[in-house]
Amino acid sequence: MVADIVRTWVAGWAVSRGTPPPVEKPWGFYISVADSPSEAGRHVLPRTEESLVRDAAASVSEPRTWMKMPAEPENIEPWMSREWVVAWESTGHLMAVDLVATHPVAPEGYTASVETVGGVTYVRVLDTAGEQAANGQLAALGEAVVVDRVGTAEAHRRRGLGAFVMRTLADHAVAEGAALGVLGATDAGRALYESLGWKKHATLAECVYRP
Repeated sequence: MVADIVRTWVAGWAVSRGTPPPVEKPWGFYISVADSPSEAGRHVLPRTEESLVRDAAASVSEPRTWMKMPAEPENIEPWMSREWVVAWESTGHLMAVDLVATHPVAPEGYTASVETVGGVTYVRVLDTAGEQAANGQLAALGEAVVVDRVGTAEAHRRRGLGAFVMRTLADHAVAEGAALGVLGATDAGRALYESLGWKKHATLAECVYRP
C-alpha cells in the first residue's frame, strides 16, 4: 500500500513541478530537477531496504542530489556514508485520502479562481485588494491526484483559507473522476490535512549528497 502511494506521489510531483518524467531505477525512481539551487535531482524509493538504499546512494556522484523514502530518519542514518546528510528538518509525511466533494465557499472578503494548465490545476485565493492570500495545486493522474504547494500568506492565516483551497482542489478532482488524493506534507501542514480527513501512511525521510 505505502509503495503504491509513493509511486503515485512521485508521478504526480513530477507533473506538478514540470520536471522530466521519473526514470525507473532498480531501487525506485530518479527525477532530474533543473534550475534549483538546492536540488539537482532526487531518488525516490517506494520500499526502504538497506540494500536498495545503499545501491541508490552508490549511484550518486552529483552534489545536491536528494533521496527520499518511507522511513524514519534515524533508521536510515546508519546506512549512509559520511557524504550523505540526513535532512532532519525536511522530514515529511506521506498522506492520502478518499476524495469527496464538499462544495466549499470562499471566506468573506476573498475570491477564488481555478485554472487547469497542462494537467495541473491551480487554485488561487485573492483578497479585496487583488493580492494572493492562499494557493494550491494538484496534478491529475486519472483516478488519483497529487496535491502540491498549498500555502497561505502570513497575514491571512487562521481564516480557513487553507481548508478552502484543499476542499476546492478536492471538488475539482472529484468532478474530473478522481477518487484518491495523495500528498507529501510538512510538519506545519500535517495538522490541516488531518483535520480534513487525510491519513498519514508513512514518514518521508530525506537525505542529501554533500561530498
